[in-house]
Amino acid sequence: MKLAQLESATLDELKEAFPQQWNSVGQHLVSATETKRPEALAEFVQQQMLASAPWQAQLVAKGGNKRWQAEAMPHLASARMAKLAAQHVLGAVAVQAVTGQPTGRVRLGLWSGKLIQRLFFEHGLERKPVSMKWFRCLWPLVSQRRMLMLLVQPKGIYCFYSQELIAALAVLISNRSCVELAAGDGTLARFLRAAGVDVKASDNQSWKHAIRYEDDVELASATDVLAREKPRVVLCSFPPPKNEFERRIFETPSVELYVVITSQHRFAAGDWDSYENQKSFEMTRDAELSKWVLPPELDPCVLVFRRL
Repeated sequence: MKLAQLESATLDELKEAFPQQWNSVGQHLVSATETKRPEALAEFVQQQMLASAPWQAQLVAKGGNKRWQAEAMPHLASARMAKLAAQHVLGAVAVQAVTGQPTGRVRLGLWSGKLIQRLFFEHGLERKPVSMKWFRCLWPLVSQRRMLMLLVQPKGIYCFYSQELIAALAVLISNRSCVELAAGDGTLARFLRAAGVDVKASDNQSWKHAIRYEDDVELASATDVLAREKPRVVLCSFPPPKNEFERRIFETPSVELYVVITSQHRFAAGDWDSYENQKSFEMTRDAELSKWVLPPELDPCVLVFRRL
């Protein structure tokens, strides 16, 4: 495997290319998983990333030195495998903690399933803007509320958007140019376009194993989109934790407003270091917008960054 292929490689491809490193990563992963604490998985990934950092720094310093690339690859692959593996098992750990079932398939009951389908989906797993009126009425009747996200996250669904959230975001964005980065299947952008917002969705489409990317989601890196589109507004919903692209948003001169839908649990999503270290934007936790991200069991948090 070449260095350029590393960041886009799947977990299975990395396991095959680096079996010795996977054996070590897997052992540490099992130890973190046995705690049934998502924080332990985040700590496990962070440790692997810190271990690979000196190799990444030397790789940058030495440029295209092929010998050094070959020496650095196993260390960089270990960090990449740790990140991907933690993403895959996080939902399974939570299911076991909630249900007490160490193995086997977990399913919603008939009553809970019907209510959830009525509230959140048009059909299948196609989401719809949720009516807060109906949500307040029906959600308390769902006996398996905490099961919902555990079952849909492996399909790339990290939250649901209310009609009120879409309307408020449409007013906030107004007629300014807007892009959504790491857009997944493009649901948020489609809801906003239906509300009259001119927004373009893009994603690096690294989750093809789980997500069906629609034609209106451009295959592109966040860096390329920001440089080409020069947007005034940027949106992102549940960006990967400690990602490499959000800091680019704060460095893009055209951006006046950045809205990120994330979680109060820092290990779950977002580049919180960049949020707190950047100096060009005022950060606000918008309580009104946050309460319109569903379900509330996620402990959602909407951060609004306005350029100073």
